[in-house]
Amino acid sequence: MIDINEIQFEAVVLAGGDYPTASQPLAVLHNTPYVVCCDGAADRYIATGHVPDAIVGDGDSISANNRAEYATRLHIVAEQETNDQTKAVRFLLEQGKRRIAIVGATGRREDHTIGNISLLIEYARAGAQVRSFTDHGVFIPCNGDTTLKCRKGQQVSIFAITAKNLSAEGLLYPIYDFTNWWQGTLNECTGKEFTIHAQGEYLLFVNY
Repeated sequence: MIDINEIQFEAVVLAGGDYPTASQPLAVLHNTPYVVCCDGAADRYIATGHVPDAIVGDGDSISANNRAEYATRLHIVAEQETNDQTKAVRFLLEQGKRRIAIVGATGRREDHTIGNISLLIEYARAGAQVRSFTDHGVFIPCNGDTTLKCRKGQQVSIFAITAKNLSAEGLLYPIYDFTNWWQGTLNECTGKEFTIHAQGEYLLFVNY
């Protein structure tokens, strides 16, 4: 059984979307021992009085002052086949850090938001135990059967990626093999845990 509040993350990635304002993502950002900023997010993190452990990206967004001051923490990855969030996650995986939280990955440009969320499946395939925290809830990449703790009335959305033979226990509405993203949204927990049965990959979004 997974409890999203009990994972001891090894590192957190601050991505370049909207800076978090809610208590849950801010707690993850401030209480995780190792902070990696995508270069576009570094300026905002530093402006709040914090110093990142590493800054990763193509280097095109960080200010000249911070680029110079934090040069020893800056890791430039010039290739353009992946975005800065992925470069940061790969940087952590290369260090052996696999329990990874992501904050600040949504907002601003909608295409970037969709891309950042979909990439969670890629990170899970690479061996990461990853979660992406927004101001409203948490995205969790899953494969196969998954049981999560919850509270009665808590909302859950399921987005099928490769998943087939979908069914669930502990949710108000039955689930099935979805053919569009909207079909799995806004379900609701009926007790203290729920289970998704599936063959293949899917994303869960659990509201706080």
